[in-house]
Amino acid sequence: MPDGASRSAIGADVPDTRKRIVVGVGGGIAAYKSCALIRDFTEAGHKVRVVPTESALEFVGRATFEALSGNPVQTGVFTDVPQVPHVRLGQEADLVVVAPATADLLARAVMGRADDLLTATLLTARCPVVFAPAMHTEMWEHPATVANVATLRARGVTVVEPASGRLTGKDTGAGRLPEPEEIAGLATLLLERPDALPRDLEGRRVLVSAGGTREPLDPVRFLGNRSSGKQGYAIARLAAQRGAEVILVSGYTAGLDEPAAVETVHVRTAEDMKVAVDKEAGRCDVVVMAAAVADFRPSTSVTSKIKKGAGEPDAIALTKNPDILAGVVQARRDGEIPASTLVVGFAAETGDADGDVLTYARAKLRRKGCDLLVVNAVGEGKAFEVDHNDGWLLSADGSESALEHGSKALMASRVLDAVSAALDPAGGE
Repeated sequence: MPDGASRSAIGADVPDTRKRIVVGVGGGIAAYKSCALIRDFTEAGHKVRVVPTESALEFVGRATFEALSGNPVQTGVFTDVPQVPHVRLGQEADLVVVAPATADLLARAVMGRADDLLTATLLTARCPVVFAPAMHTEMWEHPATVANVATLRARGVTVVEPASGRLTGKDTGAGRLPEPEEIAGLATLLLERPDALPRDLEGRRVLVSAGGTREPLDPVRFLGNRSSGKQGYAIARLAAQRGAEVILVSGYTAGLDEPAAVETVHVRTAEDMKVAVDKEAGRCDVVVMAAAVADFRPSTSVTSKIKKGAGEPDAIALTKNPDILAGVVQARRDGEIPASTLVVGFAAETGDADGDVLTYARAKLRRKGCDLLVVNAVGEGKAFEVDHNDGWLLSADGSESALEHGSKALMASRVLDAVSAALDPAGGE
């Protein structure tokens, strides 16, 4: 059987979609989180080789890495010499992820050191390389580290923005390793699309709304929708990793973790979301309204649970919620926010006897007055509560393009491509 193929149960050759991933582990306390990252990759079916530094083995033992990856673990270049691992691992890898990447490891990578197996692998890798930094805030913000990160990014390496939060001991601040699931998601995106994380939004401030709103009827019941928030969170996460300062106004989600390097404001109702968006929109270059805002709310909300029987209402009167997207566009017309602010809307549509999804979407784009409209066809297993998505991107200039089916992170990257191009019509030239 040829390399790169496997045989199905019925005997037909099928492509082997598994990737060769090298997980480098630096010597920091966050090394324990790499175990979850390794498990994420192996459970997805990828072939994983763990290459720790000697210092990393002070935090997590060799046996743990070998058990999780199913492969031997070594740190030096003189082990298994006939297989030439210091060259072969990097040459054969489809992806290299270093998590945690310490300040020392970043510095050694910039200098092109090859004094252990990990740094040698980094020198021979020609695949996407991802560093996930983890260190104290003072180290992350030190001019030496700032310069090293800039140098690596200039060489085409992805250095993800760290999270802010609890560090070693009582310290808090920027420099916390992002959650393993987030690192795995960013790495998987680069396997789908190696150019998905350019630093083309540096210096920009982006507001993203996400999730659904809940309009209370009583302390137990509410009017809402099926939004999971996954698409909006993906846009916020990637915008931050593409260099933007991001504010995420989040309604209810499917228990999503807050994206690293993103300021998150949590809201409940449509009116809460409008207040938060109006407060921030005037300071932003881009407003992306990905939230599924409830169109209506109960006209009255009571403080006690409505009981069955005598107190049960025959009908529930509804009141229209504010149209937040249209309000942002109107504020731009009125000069309350800068005329240069780019406004992106989302539309979840279904067709009917009077028109298809795009018919209704085009009408919505004209009615809302936004610059770009991302359109999803919704239904069972589509858009809501799933990890994949597709649709169309409509522009106020009349252009339309299909958004290919794939992960929500992939779709977010395509949307941000359009945002970046609209901010810089010359394409950066």
